[in-house]
Amino acid sequence: MPMTGVNMADIFVYGTLCHRPLLACVLGVEPAHLDAVIRITPALLPGHRTYDAPDDGSYPVICAEKGAEAAGLLLQGMGSDHLARMDFYERGFGYALRGAMVETGRAAAQGRVTQPAQVYFPDQSLEEQEQLPHARPWSLETWRKSHAELAMRAAGEAMSYFGQITAQTLAARFGMIRTRAAARLLAQTPAPTHLRSDTGAEAVIRNAEETSHAGFFLHQTHRLQLPKFDGSHSELLEREVFVVGDAAILLPYDPLRDRVLLVEQFRMGPYGRGDPKPFQLEPVAGRIDGGETPEAAARREAVEEAGLTLTAIEKISAHYPSPGCSTEFFHLFLGLCDLPDLAKGQGGLAEEHEDIRTHVLSFDAAMDLVSSGEANNGPLILMLLWLAAARPRLRAGL
Repeated sequence: MPMTGVNMADIFVYGTLCHRPLLACVLGVEPAHLDAVIRITPALLPGHRTYDAPDDGSYPVICAEKGAEAAGLLLQGMGSDHLARMDFYERGFGYALRGAMVETGRAAAQGRVTQPAQVYFPDQSLEEQEQLPHARPWSLETWRKSHAELAMRAAGEAMSYFGQITAQTLAARFGMIRTRAAARLLAQTPAPTHLRSDTGAEAVIRNAEETSHAGFFLHQTHRLQLPKFDGSHSELLEREVFVVGDAAILLPYDPLRDRVLLVEQFRMGPYGRGDPKPFQLEPVAGRIDGGETPEAAARREAVEEAGLTLTAIEKISAHYPSPGCSTEFFHLFLGLCDLPDLAKGQGGLAEEHEDIRTHVLSFDAAMDLVSSGEANNGPLILMLLWLAAARPRLRAGL
């Protein structure tokens, strides 16, 4: 419950919302106008400290800690729309406003000024948050260097749903929102343009953009004029695109035994197409999480889907599998490992409802799947053909 006498427009924020561009995005204010819209004062929350989240430090965990102080900002004068937007961004992740006393600045003779404010605390009791005494204290500057750009891109999409979905629905979708944000960051390093046109995306004349579906995936409709090879622009066109995060795909290979591992699972693509046999033989694959590198994602998926620890990894390619209609981008790797067992196995994460069967087979048997057509998805065929060329090198000296 709010503290008696607290102005509900006085909010103390800590952690990522101390990054002013992110705060402006969440509040729906232009960064340059932020100070003209609300009053922002550096402040401290006594008896608390912020630590890196246990996973990757992409956000802080606040803990009650005697004698400590958590640094943040006191926001005053926010309107009801600002408060609603902040609630939308915070509440779905298990945070709720509670009253607290914060300290601001120094009055010449009296020292710090103490005043009541509302703070987004985790739903659990503060006592339950006293669990990270050996974790690294959270640093705004460290976070800015490693996570701010991803957080800004994710928040941009997240806040576009304000007024359309609940905070709880936003939280459920946020993993894929971060995955799409990570893909947009990876896209900022384009492939060479020695043969193809060097014309940049900025040459496109954008008229309108509409998201007609937003769930695990996005479906967008763009109205635009495209640059032409003669230097002019096309007439106004309408184009649709399926917006997906990047994927890391890994073919496990044992060069000593000359074996590969494939996974088998039900796939919606063949099922949606009307294929009467919707189970697919594939390499190990998965979406690249926000803040994760493609190689790290490939290694993680090898453990999750097949229980494999890789001894080495080689890049095969990075490419768009279907650039005419989808943003999906594949990062393909070969993973060197030991595959001593020819028996079928099980893999996948129960919490992601994965039901995966693994197959270990000889390289020749895998190539027979290509010849027969049973291997009928692009990544598997491409990776086996790449392995056919690289195999003599990988097996040399064994």
